[in-house]
Amino acid sequence: MNKVNYGDLLRRFSVPLMFVIICAVCAPISGLSPSYLCNEIVTRMGRNAFLILSLLIPIMAGMGLNFSMTLGAMAGEIGLILVSDWQIVGIPGMILAMIVSVPISALLGLFCGKVLNMAKGREMITSYIISFFINGIYQLVVLYLMGPVIPIKHSNIKLPRGYGIRNTVSLLSMRQKLDNLIPLNIGGVKIPVATFIIIFLLCLVIIWFRKTKLGQDMRAVGQDMGVARDSGIDVERTRIISMVLSTVFAGIGMIIYLQNMGNIATYSSHSQIGMFCIAALLVGGASVEKASIGNVFLGIILFHTMFIVAPKAGTVITGDSMIGEYFRVFVSYAVITVALIMYETNKRKNKSKAGEQLALAQEEANE
Repeated sequence: MNKVNYGDLLRRFSVPLMFVIICAVCAPISGLSPSYLCNEIVTRMGRNAFLILSLLIPIMAGMGLNFSMTLGAMAGEIGLILVSDWQIVGIPGMILAMIVSVPISALLGLFCGKVLNMAKGREMITSYIISFFINGIYQLVVLYLMGPVIPIKHSNIKLPRGYGIRNTVSLLSMRQKLDNLIPLNIGGVKIPVATFIIIFLLCLVIIWFRKTKLGQDMRAVGQDMGVARDSGIDVERTRIISMVLSTVFAGIGMIIYLQNMGNIATYSSHSQIGMFCIAALLVGGASVEKASIGNVFLGIILFHTMFIVAPKAGTVITGDSMIGEYFRVFVSYAVITVALIMYETNKRKNKSKAGEQLALAQEEANE
């Protein structure tokens, strides 16, 4: 019978435990009612879960945390801008925006996958830089090409100069249309049933996908690319497919996210979305090389509870709500930093152990 190593368990769940403690301390100080907290957490779960679930497939394929999910987010925003200009409202507008975003997301995912295949072992930093590169192209498209090249008719979307998109595009015609499609209110907590059904379907798709031939190939590639290649798996193609799927899901997730918000901050909505989604996943106990659906939902609960209570608690303690704002942004980056340090430390430790075992085996063979 194997003994439980409490030190390893503590290291593995240190981030979720830290957030449980932060939330347990800040929640009473903030003075927010339990019903308000529940309402906010349920709303944020519906808003963010689809986006965070899109991160699981690249992790399964051994590509780590997909910072380039923002490529999909940008494709989703372009879909919504075009649909808003075409004056297609409500659920049909959302569906059309998703249809428009899918080919854009797929092309961006294909490009990203090909680049990451040339940067094996450095996927995370490369995907982070790719997101900046594509953001520059996105800015060019929405700031200069929309109007003269891509037809934009309505002046409430276009800048007064006649081309380019305004800083904020209203989505009032779509605002919470999906969330309110199947209304349900339990004890004052509004449940976005239709949104949760879509999230549940994506969870089922991910569970099913893991059991398919392609899913098994991705897991094999994630464990050891050399062994996977020797087994006849096309490693490069498998990695590209994982990026395409992740980017497409991120595009759809961004549309779900923005319909809840009710507007698009054209030039900034996508900029921090990858960072906060990755931070939430890590807070849920995921790592660079292993993540589950359970990590997604635990991460949303803990991370967004901290997001809700920290500013209020900061106001009560210091009289300045900005302290809480600074704290939660600091924690977001700190969690990612700690996770990357732990991943690199464990990787080196495992490499060192493997080297020691190999040296020992060679000594035994020589005796």
